[in-house]
Amino acid sequence: MNAGKSTLLLQAAHNYRERGMKTYLMTAQMDTRAGKGMIASRIGIGEEADTFHSNEDLFKKVKACLEEEPVACIFIDEAQFLTKDQVWALARAVDNLGVPIMCYGLRVDFLGELFPGSAALLALADEMREVRTICHCGKKATMVVRLDSTGKAVTAGDQVQIGGNETYLSLCRRHYFEAVKDHSAPPLPI
Repeated sequence: MNAGKSTLLLQAAHNYRERGMKTYLMTAQMDTRAGKGMIASRIGIGEEADTFHSNEDLFKKVKACLEEEPVACIFIDEAQFLTKDQVWALARAVDNLGVPIMCYGLRVDFLGELFPGSAALLALADEMREVRTICHCGKKATMVVRLDSTGKAVTAGDQVQIGGNETYLSLCRRHYFEAVKDHSAPPLPI
């Protein structure tokens, strides 16, 4: 959260198009914070994208896209919402269809657990680059807490709950542990 992943995705896609190369953008169908089929950044830039849902065959989707017209690179936002099978399908697309696919997403949820899509990406990705953000203390933020309406960390619930800055906060591991263990602590700084 708040590391600029969507901004970097949009910038990379723009760089391809600026050089006359076509790109194909996808995002999770369930994430409608900026509107259905929109990849948007907190700094105000955004772009339309195709969407994927959890039971969709992404190899077939990528193949159909490439048959329609050549694409230099495929970009996927909210990649944590991919299923394990979809990540395998994307790996097949890279290997068998010869198209680079760049995925952007979170590694862990608010309980410190890997998302299934993120776990599969960690296992299969040819290359990984960490996009960093910082905790309120200035250290590298590697964890995310989900906040309730009073600003306290939530320690139970569904893995997926779509939300933005009002719902989630990036923290270093030390502050994450303090937030989830001490329920009498004051609200977290947002």
